[in-house]
Amino acid sequence: VREQPLLSPGATDPFSEPSPRHPSPMLWDASITVSILSPGARQTPGRSPSLGGPGTAGEPQSNAHHELTSLFECPVCFDYVLPPILQCQAGHLVCNQCRQKLSCCPTCRGALTPSIRNLAMEKVASAVLFPCKYATTGCSLTLHHTEKPEHEDICEYRPYSCPCPGASCKWQGSLEAVMSHLMHAHKSITTLQGEDIVFLATDINLPGAVDWVMMQSCFGHHFMLVLEKQEKYEGHQQFFAIVLLIGTRKQAENFAYRLELNSNRRRLTWEAMPRSIHDGVAAAIVNSDCLVFDTAIAHLFADNGNLGINVTISMCCP
Repeated sequence: VREQPLLSPGATDPFSEPSPRHPSPMLWDASITVSILSPGARQTPGRSPSLGGPGTAGEPQSNAHHELTSLFECPVCFDYVLPPILQCQAGHLVCNQCRQKLSCCPTCRGALTPSIRNLAMEKVASAVLFPCKYATTGCSLTLHHTEKPEHEDICEYRPYSCPCPGASCKWQGSLEAVMSHLMHAHKSITTLQGEDIVFLATDINLPGAVDWVMMQSCFGHHFMLVLEKQEKYEGHQQFFAIVLLIGTRKQAENFAYRLELNSNRRRLTWEAMPRSIHDGVAAAIVNSDCLVFDTAIAHLFADNGNLGINVTISMCCP
């Protein structure tokens, strides 16, 4: 019989109602004291902005430049119409995303077919720097139209999605609102305090896709710990464990985490920088950028169907 330590202060009832997609209750061990990682700081090359260049943060746009970019505003979504630029028979523009949903021109109600390419406006667009779509929330970059979509996919100022794994929660909001959302909409997620804790996932033999989630609070930040079981191909299941920072990518560079499985003189360890919740769990799983192990290995470390993972968060040296 395995002795279970008491829950640490602040932990909720271990048999409380599980969060969405959890087909079973979750049980968490208490905080423990283990050695702290002290890896070297991860350096990211700096990006010194040069005024006016593509993909750089420049001075505020002049009125003339603002008037020029306003010619490219889509009358439906108010984003920019970028190449390839199509027009209605009267010459009005609408972005390609909105055009696919429309049956007539939103400006003149004329036909949108046949498609007419506006090559002149495409040439102008290639000479103009467009603001990031998240300029209203703080992004100061202006970009060439070919760089704009890729930047906006990873822009730190875009809304944050709910970091809980699965597609059931569609919430989006600011970084400051993420923890409030989790506390109110996902109350069953347990939070433990401390740099070293044990994440105990129960009933790992349950069939199908299962997620185990908990929060760890230390160094003035909150970290989300996720263990996800997936069936990668028929009859073969894999486990993926990862730590996410409730914060930006830049903040994530200040930390390291270690996941460790221990049992009967066996040890399996994974060390990495936590991912920002902007990146999410799915991308890490696709790239196997996390602790990955199959069912056979899980059984080597499990105790009566329960799997304990030692989790250590540390700050990187400056």
